[in-house]
Amino acid sequence: MTERKGTAKVDFIKKIEKEVQQKWDEEKVFEADAASGGESKNKYFVTFPYPYMNGRLHLGHTFSLSKCEFAVGYQRLKGKHCLFPFGLHCTGMPIKACADKLKRELELYGCPPQFPDEEEEEETPVKKEAEEIVIKDKAKGKKSKAAAKSGGAKFQWDIMRSLGLSDEEIVQFAEAEYWLGYFPPLAVQDMKSMGVKVDWRRSFITTDVNPFYDSFVRWQFESLKERKKIKFGKRYTIYSPKDGQPCMDHDRQTGEGVGPQEYTLIKMKMVEPFPSKLSGLKGTAIFLVAATLRPETMFGQTNCWVRPDMKYIAFETANGDIFISTRRSARNMSYQGFTKENGVVPSVMELFGEDILGCALSAPLTSYKIIYALPMLTIKEDKGTGVVTSVPSDAPDDIAALRDLKKKQALREKYGIKDEMVLPFEPVPIIEIPGYGNLSAPQVCDELKIQSQNDREKLAEAKEMVYLKGFYEGIMLVDGYKGQKVQDVKKPIQKKMVDNGEALIYMEPEKQVMSRSADECVVALCDQWYLDYGDKNWKEAASNSLKSLETFCDETRKNFEATLAWLQEHACSRTYGLGTRLPWDEQWLIESLSDSTIYMAYYTVAHLLQGGVLNGQAPSPLGIKPEQMTKEVWNYIFFKNSPMPTSTIPKQSLQKLRQEFEYWYPVDVRVSGKDLVPNHLSYYLYNHVAMWPEDSGKWPVAVRANGHLLLNSEKMSKSTGNFLTLSEAVNKFSADGMRLALADAGDTVEDANFVEAMADAGILRLYTWVEWVKEMIANQDSLRSGPANTFNDRVFASEMNAGIIKTDQHYEKMMFKEALKAGFFEFQAAKDKYRELAIEGMHKDLVFQFIENQTLLLAPICPHLCEYTWSLLGKTGSLMKASWPVSGPVDEILIRSSQYLMETAHDLRLRLKGYMAPAKGKKGDNKPQQKPSHCTTYVAKNYPPWQHTTLTLLRKHYKANNGQLPENKVIASELGALPELKKYMKRLMPFVAMIKENLEKNGARVLDLELEFDERAVLLENIVYLTNSLELDQIDVIFASEADDKVKEECCPGKPYSVFRSEPGVSVFLVNPQPANGYFSSKIDVRQGDTKDSIIRRLMKVERAIKDLQRVKLMRYEDPVLGPRRVPVLGKEEQGKKAISEKSIFHIDLNAKKVHIADNGLKVDIGDTLVYLVQ
Repeated sequence: MTERKGTAKVDFIKKIEKEVQQKWDEEKVFEADAASGGESKNKYFVTFPYPYMNGRLHLGHTFSLSKCEFAVGYQRLKGKHCLFPFGLHCTGMPIKACADKLKRELELYGCPPQFPDEEEEEETPVKKEAEEIVIKDKAKGKKSKAAAKSGGAKFQWDIMRSLGLSDEEIVQFAEAEYWLGYFPPLAVQDMKSMGVKVDWRRSFITTDVNPFYDSFVRWQFESLKERKKIKFGKRYTIYSPKDGQPCMDHDRQTGEGVGPQEYTLIKMKMVEPFPSKLSGLKGTAIFLVAATLRPETMFGQTNCWVRPDMKYIAFETANGDIFISTRRSARNMSYQGFTKENGVVPSVMELFGEDILGCALSAPLTSYKIIYALPMLTIKEDKGTGVVTSVPSDAPDDIAALRDLKKKQALREKYGIKDEMVLPFEPVPIIEIPGYGNLSAPQVCDELKIQSQNDREKLAEAKEMVYLKGFYEGIMLVDGYKGQKVQDVKKPIQKKMVDNGEALIYMEPEKQVMSRSADECVVALCDQWYLDYGDKNWKEAASNSLKSLETFCDETRKNFEATLAWLQEHACSRTYGLGTRLPWDEQWLIESLSDSTIYMAYYTVAHLLQGGVLNGQAPSPLGIKPEQMTKEVWNYIFFKNSPMPTSTIPKQSLQKLRQEFEYWYPVDVRVSGKDLVPNHLSYYLYNHVAMWPEDSGKWPVAVRANGHLLLNSEKMSKSTGNFLTLSEAVNKFSADGMRLALADAGDTVEDANFVEAMADAGILRLYTWVEWVKEMIANQDSLRSGPANTFNDRVFASEMNAGIIKTDQHYEKMMFKEALKAGFFEFQAAKDKYRELAIEGMHKDLVFQFIENQTLLLAPICPHLCEYTWSLLGKTGSLMKASWPVSGPVDEILIRSSQYLMETAHDLRLRLKGYMAPAKGKKGDNKPQQKPSHCTTYVAKNYPPWQHTTLTLLRKHYKANNGQLPENKVIASELGALPELKKYMKRLMPFVAMIKENLEKNGARVLDLELEFDERAVLLENIVYLTNSLELDQIDVIFASEADDKVKEECCPGKPYSVFRSEPGVSVFLVNPQPANGYFSSKIDVRQGDTKDSIIRRLMKVERAIKDLQRVKLMRYEDPVLGPRRVPVLGKEEQGKKAISEKSIFHIDLNAKKVHIADNGLKVDIGDTLVYLVQ
């Protein structure tokens, strides 16, 4: 970004913002209580997922919450009773993990810590391998929020320093509780500085630090357990061994949205004699274990693969067998019941792949009794077990590697592989794939001319072709499954092998997952409490709630549908972190994605329970203590059929709490980033249908998901410096400047883009707008009054009304970029056009109506400056209590006629430029044309006959085909059959193409044979504007029917044809004798038939300071010879001169270069000089 030259404008706006925020605060404008009595609820309740309190709020948070903010601003103007509460999330691991990390650093390195100097490690670029093709139908979030937030700092102390904290302050962060008191008030302060319409009485922090919220979450979980939604048992989950507990999305540094991937672990038994390295294990059952996603292909095994240089371990399993795999996969297995002790890998020995090459194996299902372990050089360590089954009939990698070994004797010798281990083994046909036959991999490799296992790109392409088609269209050829589809037999074949002890179920993360404590996660089979989101009835109820949910766009709905389809159990308990304890099993904490599903209900009563403090530890406004909030009390508040509880809380207070909830619920819209659809937002639906199964009136009404926010077209990242916190953005751009750029950043679920240059340009626009309002208020007496009925008055009024309607529609759909475009950029453009076109001056009533409308339309996005403008207009009461502007009638035809005027003016300028361009000809002969003085514009009432015939045909088709036109070849053949069009054949189809293009843009009226307005009348009404803007003396508007055939051919309705010409003239001097007024002598041409007004207009083109024709007095010398030679007398400028009257007509003698005027039959020579006085 280029450095700013100054900050005066942004400082001016920030000063206004502080004053306006203070006024709102004093008036408690945004505090909203349930309306008493009556069932009719004209309310609007909007929420945003409470942000996590381990740092300052940044621009990404701000972008999402700005959607809530703009929606509330708009709905207030529409007369709704609005509530926007805001909580702050502290549950989960991150705060505790950071505090503990800081504590460890202080213990290890002292205070302040003296960290060891690390040798700079050279970064080796990692080549991104082609993704393994996995067939599944999960819609999952891909982006990790924690990634790139630490700015590259390795130690927690350095991370805290990067937040601008002093050493003395950082020490206190070693206690998790300190975080809870530090960041939440800063979040509130930062949000207040942007002017959010939040009822801060209802704000709170989570965890058991807040006794009321803690009681609410315990009640929620007791209710869910009663309803059999929470179960206990062993479940596969992503698990952090270091933290000793499941690692949910919000606890991850990388790998958000990644789940467990199921593999079939194929047991290939080693046949004695064992390789020398394993000779000491004689008599033991040793298995090479391979993880496969394709158990149905095991019938086609010809060998197995190991990588010669890869490290493997042999470890003992729970039943005493020995498994050989990589250490990484053994670690995963140890958490899934494979070993005697959970999480412990009893390693027997370490070995390299080359130590087991050539060993004989007995493998399940294959037709070969013995197969061998062979070398493959491309096996990856980060997936599977490092041992790979080989099915060359259906796996391109396998056939390529097998062919390499068969062809290259040197390769076999290098790894000690005997011929009989390779040469006799041929691919076995097991699956028939349409188009690829029963040996799909060899066929595709031949087609793509794959030479060896090193053709990585071609092999990736071959896999893409074979795997997907094989899964969906493949038919089995093997006995027992012959004729069945691959996708139908996958599970039965897996089950058969597992039941026969030939295979096991094995899980590992789909991709690498790192916890926030920097631990690589595994998949573990854990004892845990989990929410059974896979329950058929619960899933069905959640799907029903989705049907009535407004999602604002199809992609969000599809993401919800996909998530609900695959969502299964979700572990809701953990042992480490902050939060609420499970009421029936207090060794467990409730994790952060589970205590945040129905807390919106808590907002409705929080202000009556908590004493205006975030941790809920001040006296309650209703005098209620946390321990009084029993299960029966919560039931009474939130379930309308629950009886009045026996409680020491007064009945009136209980009724008030229930009334608040019943009034505000359900949530009208919840706004969030799209990455929360696969987790938080889906759980939000599940938990609402679970808690209110019979009361669909409490289910969420709408969810508005947005994309991520880019900053200056790049991902936000502290490490690259491309990062802005909320407080930095407000300080740099002002609140309204930032809000304008946030609204302009984007509306859809695609990534939005906050552009700093746009924010700066927005500040300038806002400042200019306020200054213009002040100017209009100061100069209102000079604005035109009387009836506002000129052509441009009527157009401006119509465009304002159209702008109000259009902006209203965009706000209603929460399309704020579009609302800003229609309600500010285009609205301002309409005013600028009116100012330009209204030669007679702008009308006072319209100008002030515009200022009021503009203030209201922009208020949801830039409330501070709009509040300020509202006060400038002399309005009493806050803009926050004003109403949306009422739109008057919109004359679409009038607006289109004005659009026609602008297009014609543009076309005239282009034609004038073309006329003035030097003629193309000989070199040196390209002098520009003399500037024309006159223009004749021809307008047509009808199309030329050939166009008329073409349009008539197109209209006929358009009506017959429900608003569709046939293909061009159909139109061309029909037009070609008409004899009267024969000579126009070359021009017909370009004309049809133009009509088709205009039809898409402007609709059916393009096919009308006549215009809906009078072209000539529109141009004549604006002739002064056209003449002045083109700097011509005169424009004549004539019907094309009066012109020659060429003009008739070129001219059609809506497309006038113009011809320029230069009228000859005689030059005279125009002299201004008034002292010190900045007007000069000018030389202009006088033409035959000129009047006083036409001379003055010509003068005004030279003397731009003259704005008003009526203020200029034109005079001639009584003595045209001596008069100009006399020195003018101060104060007697008119002495010796005569005024030229309105009726005077100028005549010229071109030969003699003389000018005289005729007035009442008298002819007078004027000499070579005229005088003008500006009054």
